Amino acid sequence: MLAKPPGADMSQPTISDEREIRQTASHERVWSGPIFTVDADEVVLAPGAAPVARQVVAHHDAVSIVALREGPESSAPDGAPEILMVRQYRHPVSAALWEIPAGLLDVPGEEPVLAAQRELAEETDHAAAHWQVLADFYASPGFTTEGVRVFLARGLSLLPPQERTERQAEEAEFEPAWVPLERVVEAVMAGRIHNPSTVVGVLAAERAHSRGYAGLRAPDAPWLRSPRSL
Repeated sequence: MLAKPPGADMSQPTISDEREIRQTASHERVWSGPIFTVDADEVVLAPGAAPVARQVVAHHDAVSIVALREGPESSAPDGAPEILMVRQYRHPVSAALWEIPAGLLDVPGEEPVLAAQRELAEETDHAAAHWQVLADFYASPGFTTEGVRVFLARGLSLLPPQERTERQAEEAEFEPAWVPLERVVEAVMAGRIHNPSTVVGVLAAERAHSRGYAGLRAPDAPWLRSPRSL
């Protein structure tokens, strides 16, 4: 009889992130800008322990969109799924990145799905009839509050010219392109795609497609956003 691996009899933990607030002994906002701020905190990690210094970039949360078409709507002969992508210059990393449409939640009171609809229209001139949540993640939880919700948008239609937005700055260079989902997944696995929303979104979309989109969350599903995000 095969021996059980160490820990085999231990009960499995519930895998679910949850809110936990620990004492902040001191807090100072050392810099502030329109997109993010920089805070210097001292945090008490355990009762009676000396506080430790932590720097926090309080940032706007964001949304991103996997806009997907398939079947008769696809340009592929076999109706294979395709997604809308844009190529955008990103100055901090000095690179032009292939990305799914995305944007900040920087309009006060705007619901995430409405922000996603706005960003899809602004960046690709498309609207979508059906919206679901693919994934939620923190961009880099070791130092920034920024959370991202990735939506799946289906039932795509091109906006009439009078309803399209004139794109500015880097977005003026956008030329939205339909790319086979399988090809984008291959690019992710080969290390040719680096935008985190795109990596998370296309892998989640491939998984969702393989399951017939069963079990996806509603566009207004609960979201563990940081209470410190802008």
